[in-house]
Amino acid sequence: MKIILLVILSAIFKSTVALSPTNGYQPGNVSCPGGQLTRSASDGINSDEQSYVDARYTAAKQALGDFLKKSNLSDFDVDSFLSNANPSLGIAVSGGGFRSMFTGAGELAALDSRTKSDSPVLAGLLQSASYLSALSGGAWLVGSLVSNGFESVDDVISQGQIWDIDRSLIDNFGITSPIKQTEEWINVAQDVNAKRNAGFDVSLTDLYARLLSYQLLTTSPQQDGNAFLWSDVASSSSFQNHQVPFPILVSDGRAPDSIVINSNSTVFELTPYEVGSWDPTLNSFVETKYLGTSLDNGSPTESQCVNGFDNAGFFMGTSSSLFNQVVSTLSQTGLPSILQDLINTLLVNPIANTNIDIAAYNPNPFYKSQNQDTTISKANTLYLADGGEDGQNVPLSPLLYRKVSAIFAFDNSNDVSNWPDGSALIKTYERQFSSQGNGIAFPYVPDQYTFRNLNLTSRPTFFGCDAQNLTSLTDNIYDVPLVIYIANRPFTYWSNTSTFKLTYDDTERQGMIANGYEVATRLNGTLDDEWAACVGCAIIRREQERNGIEQSDQCKKCFENYCWDGTIYTGEPLGENFSDEGLTNDASEFNSTNVDGINDGGTSVLKRKL
Repeated sequence: MKIILLVILSAIFKSTVALSPTNGYQPGNVSCPGGQLTRSASDGINSDEQSYVDARYTAAKQALGDFLKKSNLSDFDVDSFLSNANPSLGIAVSGGGFRSMFTGAGELAALDSRTKSDSPVLAGLLQSASYLSALSGGAWLVGSLVSNGFESVDDVISQGQIWDIDRSLIDNFGITSPIKQTEEWINVAQDVNAKRNAGFDVSLTDLYARLLSYQLLTTSPQQDGNAFLWSDVASSSSFQNHQVPFPILVSDGRAPDSIVINSNSTVFELTPYEVGSWDPTLNSFVETKYLGTSLDNGSPTESQCVNGFDNAGFFMGTSSSLFNQVVSTLSQTGLPSILQDLINTLLVNPIANTNIDIAAYNPNPFYKSQNQDTTISKANTLYLADGGEDGQNVPLSPLLYRKVSAIFAFDNSNDVSNWPDGSALIKTYERQFSSQGNGIAFPYVPDQYTFRNLNLTSRPTFFGCDAQNLTSLTDNIYDVPLVIYIANRPFTYWSNTSTFKLTYDDTERQGMIANGYEVATRLNGTLDDEWAACVGCAIIRREQERNGIEQSDQCKKCFENYCWDGTIYTGEPLGENFSDEGLTNDASEFNSTNVDGINDGGTSVLKRKL
């Protein structure tokens, strides 16, 4: 009787969370909705997305009002201001493997009103945000959260169902559970083979994504997320109740055997509603849930359409396809023959073997796109690569098209000794001057040398503080967001672990998350008791400018402290800048003897000689 009840409950659970028509990883046929399944990006924001963001904004604006009131802004009437202004907030989480996922988790926790903390400095800003974009390791964070009901980071850690990575994704259960490990490998191989047998191209991304899902998805316990779709996110209760900032994963389009650089990349957005790009090399979007359907100029070429291609794990894997090569290193010893054969088959394929870090989307939904004569529209297969491959490792581009007032740019990149040096922002700034810029504008930023030597990576920095200084970039100066740049740095943990560190025990994981929290909160508010107020000043700035409202003296002081003033540093290097005070050659405060994690994978750049 108990077994029957469990089967019934399992069936009910699957039916409520999995919309894949096959109830498995392989896509299946469904009736077509009628009309074209693609649209021109020139039409603007997707209507469903706009409806969602508009509906969410009522609660988001209330949450922002609550935050502003708690942030102790002086000489500022919150209710009066918000009755005539509509500031909006976006959050962008960079790539960087589990380093970015866990540091980013701490940063999001710092903005989350649900986080249990004695120092809720920035609590409520996650609830105030309209958008949440991510790529690569950041996509693991955002993708897993929104695919699991948008639980708080606190709940994720306390429940222990996901993010348990004390073993590698390629050896999830380890030698202590050889039967379960073999079952996982067999199930993954069967899933990918089922997709291939259904007539779809597969790549190492499929294998890697299915393995990754065991650590990031629990929406279907018996199947470990193999039937959960990215479009399913829009059907979740948290999404239906408008509790989730609209999620956007980012990937780069790349033709086989080519190299993606900033000026030629096609930046793809993967949302629950659409996949596509604003860039002139595509300028089109396709409905996410109908990916896998054979299209010609946006219209189905067959009587039936396809659902189930947009597996959530596959989308997270696409955005982080740099890690495909991890699968290729799987030891052949001990692997079940079904997985060995699949890996060998994929690596024999010349495209898969020489372009190991791309995901295959076949059929290409943008084949023969109207008014397009580009590499993408001519290809039978769409190839997508890691979202940070073009150097824009903080996914800012999608938020520029949404015209938010301010952006939290969380940069957990590995530019110098696995710390950021501002390169991600520089790439986005430079891109606006290329043909791919497509009319977007991004605030002025300095070079990497200035970022490091003027302390812009060791403490938060605001860019674009004065819209009047942006007139040479665009006529629509108030549509350019103010960027709140926050770079990874050590406070209580050496969080510059390698991008390819694939295992973290509980102590390491907690150290990374806690340090991320402290990075966002300025060491729990102890370094600046007006940090919350200064963030509030940044968020309201564009609407103040738009409406001709003078800044308060408090906000003016905040901007003096945190805004980049345009200075370019050309002097001698001033040393690593991780002390609380800023630039210093002295490593007495942050070194291997007093900051945890130096023996847990962190790279020491400030060891003092003992």
